[in-house]
Amino acid sequence: MEDLMKTMRLSAAGMKAQGTRLRVISENVANADSLPTETGKQPYRRRVVTFKNELDRATGLQTVRVKNIRTDRSEFPQRYDPGHPAADPNGYVLTPNVNPLIEMTDMREAQRSYEANLNTLKAAKTMLQGTIDILRR
Repeated sequence: MEDLMKTMRLSAAGMKAQGTRLRVISENVANADSLPTETGKQPYRRRVVTFKNELDRATGLQTVRVKNIRTDRSEFPQRYDPGHPAADPNGYVLTPNVNPLIEMTDMREAQRSYEANLNTLKAAKTMLQGTIDILRR
């Protein structure tokens, strides 16, 4: 029964980490088209979640945790829009360094990981309930 509880803790940690990743990805997608409002200002900068292994002292197992949420320091793409208030003297506006295709791919990966952990958690719960039912008889 103790192993099932450990499994549930591991799955819950994975779900929490992937939930954070999904939230950050959704922020990126929501800001993919946001532009600066005046010349010299920067647009939204993409954020990325990194993970780490951490010892769960209660179980003695390595679990996944969010290490940090950092900004993507890649270059901002430029778009020619001379009428925009944030356009430089050459008519170019900096746009967010968010690629919606990459974000959707990352989101799908995080979603699948979250679902795998959820299914593991459900299976462990069902097995634990079955064990309890057997012990009651």
